[in-house]
Amino acid sequence: MVPVLRTNDVVLISFVEALLDESGIGHVVLDGNMSVLEGTLGIIPRRVMIADDDAVAAVRLLREADLGAELHADCLKAADLAASGGAA
Repeated sequence: MVPVLRTNDVVLISFVEALLDESGIGHVVLDGNMSVLEGTLGIIPRRVMIADDDAVAAVRLLREADLGAELHADCLKAADLAASGGAA
């Protein structure tokens, strides 16, 4: 799995989740329940994770939604490897 994005912005996470759901790209949000430990301060970023195989589609989708600047470097790397046929 690779992170699509890592952020404290819950609105952005909800938007990205909606885009991924609509496109049929499976995902999971990690660290979403860390507010129990941090006291709801929002200092621990949440990660939206996808399967490595979905990286190319996710990068394309988020770039089309004008969210390319939010993409995590690991997702971009996985997408480049998949597009070039390379192995991770």
